Amino acid sequence: MTKSKKLFWGAWLAFCLALIALTFAGSFRTADAPDYGKTENWAYYRIGEAQSADVFLICPTVDMKDENNMSMSDEKTKTNFLGALNMERGIYEPAARLYAPFYRQAAMRAYSLPEAERGPAFAKAYADVSAAFVHYLKHENNGRPFIIAGFSQGADMCLRLLEEHFRDEKLRRQLIAVYALGWRLPPELTQRCPWIVPARGETDTGVVVAFDCEAPELTETFINPAQTKTLAINPLNWRTDSTPADAALNLGACFTDYSGEIKKEVPGLCGAYLDEGRGVLKVPGLASADYPPRVPGLPVGSYHVYDYLFFFRNLQKNVADRVNAYLAANR
Repeated sequence: MTKSKKLFWGAWLAFCLALIALTFAGSFRTADAPDYGKTENWAYYRIGEAQSADVFLICPTVDMKDENNMSMSDEKTKTNFLGALNMERGIYEPAARLYAPFYRQAAMRAYSLPEAERGPAFAKAYADVSAAFVHYLKHENNGRPFIIAGFSQGADMCLRLLEEHFRDEKLRRQLIAVYALGWRLPPELTQRCPWIVPARGETDTGVVVAFDCEAPELTETFINPAQTKTLAINPLNWRTDSTPADAALNLGACFTDYSGEIKKEVPGLCGAYLDEGRGVLKVPGLASADYPPRVPGLPVGSYHVYDYLFFFRNLQKNVADRVNAYLAANR
């Protein structure tokens, strides 16, 4: 089979799996599914009442031990779940009221399954996220502008929400932006769902901000395989071409802990540029050994776990800028 045919059939399989997951997501609302009418099933609920906008924040993968999905009764894993959210919370909290559901996320081991076998674990995770989002819209939103945000598995869930719910033009008019960090945004998805629009600049609204970063020498990860393309934007110069952004544009890399406290801040830590071929965000000038991948299956040189940490202050400023741009345009 030629390389082009392999890429075609790989893309077709991914499309079919996504379609199946969306079609049958409701079937995963089983007896043990969380009731989002109970605040105990939310990691964050109405945090920041004074804000003019909301953020619906979706946690990355923290379950390192289950075979398929996190149990909602596993208090230790839920503590880690909250901690992972706290690490990125500071990007959004200055500009938006926080909502973040606990959900039966796919465990890390699910990523090691053959692609054709991963579907049920991620469909169950998405069924919860979708139910929580619907609850938020029905009971909490009240017409307010909002952001959807997530990192890694959380970013994957963000894109699934867009695919399922945002054909609705009225809902799109309330959307400030989607921060789908640390995952791929394939061109095929935006072609299939033209209402999913990649960010093109610093203050456009109703768009998806996406990138995943790695060392210049890396050619492949399971997040962004070789010879595939992702749509991304550079969080330092807010360009979508390969124009390099100097480290002087980096307002501050912030390394946070599970309490959300910034343990170390380094302005100007790194610059970045977008790879012309794969679309990933390349981060030059760092020693890869100093920033180990930490995620099973990711090679040295993958900076995936640092995606938002490296650009923390720039993202924090950008969230506020997009909120302000939206509010100014919708007075």
